[in-house]
Amino acid sequence: MIHTIPAFDRLGEENAFAVLARATALAEKGRDIVNLGIGQPDFRTPAHIVEAAIKALRDGHHGYTPATGLLATREAVARRTLTTTGIEVSPDNVMILPGGKPTMFAAILMFGEPGTDILYPDPGFPIYRSMIEFTGARPVPVPIREENGFAFSAEETLALITPATRLLILNSPANPTGGVTPRAEIEKLVKGLEKHPHVAILSDEIYDVMTYDGAAHTSLLQFPAIRDRLIVLNGWSKTWAMTGWRMGWSIWPNGEKGAHLYDKVRKLAVNCWSCVNAPSQYAGIAAIDGPQDEVTVMMKAFDRRRRLVVEGLNTLPGISCITPKGAFYAFPNISGTGWAAKKLASALLEQAGVALIGGPDFGVLGEGYMRLSYANSEENILRALERIGDFLAANAKRQQDTK
Repeated sequence: MIHTIPAFDRLGEENAFAVLARATALAEKGRDIVNLGIGQPDFRTPAHIVEAAIKALRDGHHGYTPATGLLATREAVARRTLTTTGIEVSPDNVMILPGGKPTMFAAILMFGEPGTDILYPDPGFPIYRSMIEFTGARPVPVPIREENGFAFSAEETLALITPATRLLILNSPANPTGGVTPRAEIEKLVKGLEKHPHVAILSDEIYDVMTYDGAAHTSLLQFPAIRDRLIVLNGWSKTWAMTGWRMGWSIWPNGEKGAHLYDKVRKLAVNCWSCVNAPSQYAGIAAIDGPQDEVTVMMKAFDRRRRLVVEGLNTLPGISCITPKGAFYAFPNISGTGWAAKKLASALLEQAGVALIGGPDFGVLGEGYMRLSYANSEENILRALERIGDFLAANAKRQQDTK
């Protein structure tokens, strides 16, 4: 028999894709399924971005590109970073990758090994913990609490750091909770991190433009004290509805103290994905430099849907939902229903035709919650809320009748 290394048995999954597969299978059998599970904008990629890729193909951009990305693409990211954060970064710090996950993969692989700790948000994006466990490092959850508006606590985070801590992963605006951590809390965290110079930071800022109600995204790039050990993850998928294009970027230390990080991720690219295809990079440049009208339209739609979702969820028996400040997710508390979260998610899909994700799929602290993506139409959201309400009411009646 052949044997793979134990690390592969520790790899987890992103259950949103498993739910999507099951929802698709049910739909193929004729079931009417409303999918509020997958974190994907329901908008088309803006036409000028698509045309830029087509033009690139017609112009003959069919070959390899540099492992770090085309210089023009990296320059576009640098321009966009200056516009959104006020911070000037060199294109020599920018890495173009096939999506957001390769940055997680690279950063966690750099710092994770047996005997080390990596801190990550919980509830949080499931690939954080999956990759930490793959490396053999100890995953240390940073609690993301409803009573804190689903923002991380600087005090609680700093208290978890030990001499074994190698990497701290942060995410704001956050998946799956929609939380946005206030600048004052981030400032407090950065001040505390000055006492722990051995800890690198990965800041996942993929939802940076997706904030509401006056909440502002604070990029960790704005804090010089940690720049020499900071990795910032971002990309095109959410902002420009480009999930399938597999286009991400990250900003790495590349100065005297951090030059080895950028060079290590470059080498990893050479060994793994080689490069990002040229047409997608030209599309990425058009996304950044072109008109942003459709981004504005999309964000206004998400804001309307967000309010609709929160209002509707709070009318359902046993469910309460605080208003998310960012991304396109709500994270309702379903503990009052009496259901375990994953069992309820499964029942809603199989019996009510609504795809949601159970909170435990986002971490050990996710029990009692479910993730609902409002990156779907208002019509579908209303249909889903009605079905959830009908299901809960019918279930309560069945329980009453059996007493």
